[in-house]
Amino acid sequence: MLKVKRKILIIDDNDIFCDTVRDLLADDLTDVFTAHTGRDGLKICSENKIDVVILDQKLPDTQGVELCPSILKHNEQAKIIFVTAYPSFSNAIEAIKVGAHDYLSKPFEMAELELTIKQAFRTQELEKGEQIQNYQNCKESREFDLIAGKGAFDEIKNMIELAADSDAPVLITGETGTGKNVVARAIHLQSSLPAKLFLTVNCAALPESLIEAELFGSEKGAFTGAGASRKGIFELAEGGTLVLDEIGSMPVHLQSKLLGVLEEKKIRRIGGETVKPVNVRVIAIANNDLETAIREKTFRNDLYYRISVIRMHVPPLKERREDIPGLCEYFISRMSRDPDIRLSNAELGRLMEYSWPGNVRELKNVIERSLIIQRGGPLKPSVLLKDGKMTGSHAGGAADDEEVHTLEEMEKKYIGRALAKFNGNYSHSAKALGISLSTLKRKVKAYNL
Repeated sequence: MLKVKRKILIIDDNDIFCDTVRDLLADDLTDVFTAHTGRDGLKICSENKIDVVILDQKLPDTQGVELCPSILKHNEQAKIIFVTAYPSFSNAIEAIKVGAHDYLSKPFEMAELELTIKQAFRTQELEKGEQIQNYQNCKESREFDLIAGKGAFDEIKNMIELAADSDAPVLITGETGTGKNVVARAIHLQSSLPAKLFLTVNCAALPESLIEAELFGSEKGAFTGAGASRKGIFELAEGGTLVLDEIGSMPVHLQSKLLGVLEEKKIRRIGGETVKPVNVRVIAIANNDLETAIREKTFRNDLYYRISVIRMHVPPLKERREDIPGLCEYFISRMSRDPDIRLSNAELGRLMEYSWPGNVRELKNVIERSLIIQRGGPLKPSVLLKDGKMTGSHAGGAADDEEVHTLEEMEKKYIGRALAKFNGNYSHSAKALGISLSTLKRKVKAYNL
């Protein structure tokens, strides 16, 4: 696993101080640079991605507070720790104003400096996590706008706005792959709840013996293997949104406990005696027909009414074919490095005539596979459609008696063709196919090429 080294820069005109701190901090995971003037320090900043700068207030050619903006211009994520032998409250305030992360007065213990640097690294990690979360939220908002096209989705968009302003439970139904989880995320993002407090649990993916502990937590010794107290997902989602995916798969005996939690807003861990209040927004997702499950006594009708205070049904892709061109453009832009790749109008027409039993997820997979397999010519994802069948008269432009190959056969054919073209050179073949070297080797072994 690749480990990225952290980089620390010391800008101080005291040679002994620089050498001492460098010897203390430098290790296999940390590079330490030293500079004795502001000019030399800025040169290092311009050539390296510096994480932490230990900056002396008085330098031979400048003042630390004057140097700070230039440092941040080269490394805006850098954390600057001011050090000075002439401390004063006004100097500290001025340092913070120009972007310093912390302020130390000489002389100080090296342990204090180490702790300050650790805190700076920790702040960087938290900021990076927040930036990634914001980017993910932005991306998911855009993805929702694409999946939620016009026409059939207008009502869903209106319901999302209503749900976002309420804390009532929401039930989202629809076929697999239609984007129900994206709708759930859209509700959360448009609400006033903290973006990071969005948790999902798939009720069908957990063994029946574990789902209760996963949801409600457990106390030490509650069952075999419970070596310590453990919070459930309801407690972890406190103040946020909890998505219960495939809720129709929840065992009947747990449905009554879930109903009690939704009604009373309190939980009791397995093996626990105390009741804990919880404040969680619940969004339930169901692929199956819950009304049928109620008639078959596999789903409680009182729980159904409780979770469906606000109900949304996500239409399948075949009922909103006008969204397909926009989705194709979006997926191609995300998956391809070539900005010039486009689908012809004829190809879009073929895609819009297909029934799409796998909905948006199937469309995404077909686009991704076509980008991997079909290189050097017009992109034609329609030839990869499930069983090669279309719902209209333009079945990929193929004659009715033309042989249809499976996706695996086509992959094997294209990989074999690439290896032959490059005389068995794996690196060149992988690059031409647009896949990693490890993926190529795995497929060569799987296809016995």
